[in-house]
Amino acid sequence: MADSNEPDVLIIGGGICGVATAFHLAQFGEQVTVLERGEIAGEASGVNAGGLGGFGWGDNPDLQSYLTAGSFEIFKSLQLDMRYDIEFHAPGGLQAIHTAEQWDYTRDRVFEAQTSGYQAELLTAREARVIEPEASESLAGFMFLTKRGRANPTKATVAFSDAAVSFGADIKTGHNVTAINQQQDGSWQIQTRKGEFRAKTLALTVGAWSRPVGDMLGIDIPIVPIKGQMWATDPAPPSIFHLSGSIESPYDWSRQSHNADFPPEVTHRGDIRITRHLYGGQTRNGEIIFGGDRQMVGYDYTPDAAGIEVNRGQATEVFPMLSRLAINRTWAGIMPFSMDGKPIIGKIPQFENLFIATGLASSGFGRGPMSGKLLADYIHTGHPAPVLAEADPARCVVFK
Repeated sequence: MADSNEPDVLIIGGGICGVATAFHLAQFGEQVTVLERGEIAGEASGVNAGGLGGFGWGDNPDLQSYLTAGSFEIFKSLQLDMRYDIEFHAPGGLQAIHTAEQWDYTRDRVFEAQTSGYQAELLTAREARVIEPEASESLAGFMFLTKRGRANPTKATVAFSDAAVSFGADIKTGHNVTAINQQQDGSWQIQTRKGEFRAKTLALTVGAWSRPVGDMLGIDIPIVPIKGQMWATDPAPPSIFHLSGSIESPYDWSRQSHNADFPPEVTHRGDIRITRHLYGGQTRNGEIIFGGDRQMVGYDYTPDAAGIEVNRGQATEVFPMLSRLAINRTWAGIMPFSMDGKPIIGKIPQFENLFIATGLASSGFGRGPMSGKLLADYIHTGHPAPVLAEADPARCVVFK
C-alpha cells in the first residue's frame, strides 16, 4: 500500500473543491492525500444555502456554464448513481423582480439567455404562484431557472470526501499546514503539526485562506475574505419549494461602476450598503434558510444583526409568510473573492507542479465539483481544458 505521507498529489484544503479534486484524481488512480486543518465541510462549504445549478450549458458553454452546469451533473450523479444521500433536489430556481426597472432588465437578460441556448423564463407573479404559492402577488414578476436546485452542503461535501476515500484517497483532518517548501527535484515538502508530508504535485484549495498560504510560498494570491451571513427559522411545514432569491442585486451591480478597492458583486463598500442580495429556500428538515450579505471585513464570523434584519425584510417581500416566523439561529462564513471576479484555477507558472483552485466567491459550493474535476484533469493529463483560459492563475498570481 502506498504511503499516504508521500502521495502522488497532496491537496491542502478539505472544502468541496479540495475533496472533489481528490475524488476525481483518485478515480484516475492517482495516490492522493488531503490535508484539512479542521473538519471536512467545516468552513464555507458546509455553512451555505446549498444552491446549485444556473442557466444550463447553453449553445457555446463558457467557464461559468461549465462550473455551474457541470457541477449540477456531478451532484446529480453523486446522489442517483453513487447512492449518497445529499438531499439533492432540482425543482428550479426563482428570482423575484421588485420594480418595473428590474422587469425590463430581467426581460432583456432572459431574451439574451434564450438566444444563447440557456434555460430561463420570465414569469408574472400569478404564473410564479402556480408553482410557488407563498410567493407575493404584489411583485412585478420572477425569473425562473429550470436548471437550479439545492443539496445539503455538509452532507454533499462529506460525501465527496467519502467517495474519494472509496477510490483510495486519504483524507487527514486536524492537519494544519505550517510550512511549504519545494525541493531541488521539484517535489514538495509540507510540514504540519502532526508530521511531514512529501509529494510530487501540490494543489491549493484553501478558499478564503489563499493569500496567507501564498505568503508561505512568497507569492501574492489576490483573494480577499468576504463574510456572508445567514439565518434560519425553526422547522416549518413545507412552504417554499424552489431555490429562491431576488434580481435586485444583479440589477444594481449591472449599473455600478468598478471600484478597485473592492471585488465585484459585494453588498457593501466599507460600511456603506450598495445593494441587497438574497438567496435561500427550505431544507428537508423544514428549516427555512436565507442569507445574502457579502461584506469585506476580514476573517470576522460574527453575524451582524442589522444586516440579518435587512435580509429578512427582503425575504419577507418575496414570501410574506416569513413575517410570522421567528429567526431561530444565525451564522456567518468566509468566502474567497478574487479582485477581478473570476475564479483562479490551474497551474501557478512560477513553480513546478503547483496547482490552485480558488476565487469561486459566493457560489463555491455550487461550482466546486466541476472546478475539482477540471483541476484533476489538468493535474493528471498535464493539459488544461481550453475553458480554463479565463481562470489562468498567470493573470494575477505574482511573486512578492
